[in-house]
Amino acid sequence: MESAAKRINGERLVVLGWGRAILMQLAHPLVAQGVADHSTFREGRFTRFRRLHGTIQAMLALTFGSDEESAAAAAGINAIHDRVNGALAEGAGRFRAGTPYTATDPALLTWVQATLLDSLPLAYEAFVGPLPPGERDRFCAEASAAGWKLRIPVGSIPTSQAALEDYVGRMLGSGAIAVTRVARELAAEVVRPPGGALLWPWSTIVPLATVGWLPPPIREAYGLAWDDTHARRLARWCRWIRGARRLTPDLVTRWPAART
Repeated sequence: MESAAKRINGERLVVLGWGRAILMQLAHPLVAQGVADHSTFREGRFTRFRRLHGTIQAMLALTFGSDEESAAAAAGINAIHDRVNGALAEGAGRFRAGTPYTATDPALLTWVQATLLDSLPLAYEAFVGPLPPGERDRFCAEASAAGWKLRIPVGSIPTSQAALEDYVGRMLGSGAIAVTRVARELAAEVVRPPGGALLWPWSTIVPLATVGWLPPPIREAYGLAWDDTHARRLARWCRWIRGARRLTPDLVTRWPAART
């Protein structure tokens, strides 16, 4: 039986769910500060494309690579995390100004992983098709079992969809999630990247999916507009893309690593 991670991560269209995951990640003040202080996120269109390409390659290596390739990808990610340290510039939520952060913090790593576990199956079902019963649980369980590669302590990552929903709900009510000015500035680059109009129709689909799929408290904290008109547009795009996906061969829709 194919692993849930291989089924989901193998689809190119799942990348369209990353925007939602990123905005959820940035809603944690310490994550947003770390990205603002250390990332090349805002250094230009081609830098963002190179970063996206590198992220995709790391994801594919972790999912489909040999033990050596997976270990090398994890080591690269961990090395980047080792260099990301600093302090929160402005108080937000339960965190005071000056609160130290590090990208090796297990709590932050768990939140980042959880946003992906919550977002990628959502994108799969919206743009590809329904997942088999229990597949979301398997996706969580597989990520939990592999979390040690990224230094996430055993037992930190939720092992089922129900546990994931409980974790996200607890985080939203804990005071740890608070959208800052820095997060809003970064979010604007995700929702409406400079030059994005050149990438139509993705420049239309990505903002709709990113904003529409956010948990309402996070969307409202960002100040992002959403109404029934937006929801209908997103639903139409999802129907059209699912229809196109059914007619398009795996040679086009799945990453090469997922077809070997």
